[in-house]
Amino acid sequence: MISPSLKTIFRREVKGYFATPVGYVFIVIFLFSIGYVTFEPGRGSFFMMRKADLGSFFKYIPWLFVFLVPAIAMRLWSEERKTGTIELLLTLPVSIKEAVLGKFLAAWFIIFLSLLLTFPMALTVAYLGNPDWGVIFLGYLGALLLGGAFLAIGSFFSALTKNQVISFILSVGTCYVLTMAGSPPILEFLSNVFPSYVVSLFESLSMLNHFESLTKGLLRLSDMWFYMVMMMGWLIGCGLLLRENKAN
Repeated sequence: MISPSLKTIFRREVKGYFATPVGYVFIVIFLFSIGYVTFEPGRGSFFMMRKADLGSFFKYIPWLFVFLVPAIAMRLWSEERKTGTIELLLTLPVSIKEAVLGKFLAAWFIIFLSLLLTFPMALTVAYLGNPDWGVIFLGYLGALLLGGAFLAIGSFFSALTKNQVISFILSVGTCYVLTMAGSPPILEFLSNVFPSYVVSLFESLSMLNHFESLTKGLLRLSDMWFYMVMMMGWLIGCGLLLRENKAN
């Protein structure tokens, strides 16, 4: 059962995104960027692949999200702390859990809306061929979960500091490291320093590996659970930071 306070915060935050240019700017930049990298005349472009699918589209989603999602997440709590409105928010009859979830879900909704507005690409693929809609659906689901995981990371660092720039840099760095965690060069380097079980643990944290499984049409409980745990873990950390801030 969703509490009235959570609904209120969600609606307040969503209205806030569109009352200012933030929401529009994020959506426009995302749509322009993903459209360009998908159809630009490069080796991995849609037309060079000569396949009626969205493989080239999903290929670039993680790398755009590494930078764009922290950009929208950095204002979640840093702005509240900088302006002093966080004290007012935390004194209202709203629990920290409701505040964290409400803000997170509102920002996640903006990501969902951005992905939804790429439907012309799916229609283009359907017009040119006979794509596997199951694979496309799982690809979009993977992109939404990936965006949620990056957003939870951004929420944590936004609650950590009042400075939005510092929050953005820390979020981008963490998202990039977790995306590249399964990269062979990085794993090879770590294998020379750490035991094999540490390397395996680090590889299991790769956002990209779990995302690529979904874009290939593989629906595995482990991938879904991974993203859920990532989101819950970072959001719990965000709540703990805010609880400490409230206590002080």
